[in-house]
Amino acid sequence: MVGSVNKVILLGNLGRDPEIRSMQSGNRMASFSLATSKRWKDKSTQEQREKTSWHNIVVFGEGLVDIIEKYVKKGSKIYLEGELQTRKWQDSEGNDKYTTEVILQGYNSNLTLLDSKSSNSSISTQEKSDISQISNSDETFDTKKSSNESLDDDIPF
Repeated sequence: MVGSVNKVILLGNLGRDPEIRSMQSGNRMASFSLATSKRWKDKSTQEQREKTSWHNIVVFGEGLVDIIEKYVKKGSKIYLEGELQTRKWQDSEGNDKYTTEVILQGYNSNLTLLDSKSSNSSISTQEKSDISQISNSDETFDTKKSSNESLDDDIPF
């Protein structure tokens, strides 16, 4: 057997706006909670049931933190891949506490935003303009392509 694997895959919605903090090294990190839900039909009562689990997510790396800061907010639907990590800390009374978090850091992590771009209110006017220009240029290409396709209909190959 080969070593071990520590991989977490989650798809859910943010329970709160991400918190962006600077560390002592000057690098930034983001943290937020992610809700995942499980639904099933209770066999005895035939009622729909739902259970929501909350996951603490911590993100390191300037690129991902920038994306989270600009585009992710409470309620955003995201897909992520990370690593499970438990850390020990002490509360104000000196008692040992443990927190388990999903860590996104380095090449082992993935973050995919699943909300549509138009529904994201944090996209700036300039970014909306850029997206519009990309869409317009794609439509122009499709129009030219369809007019050229009609010419190709007469060619037997």
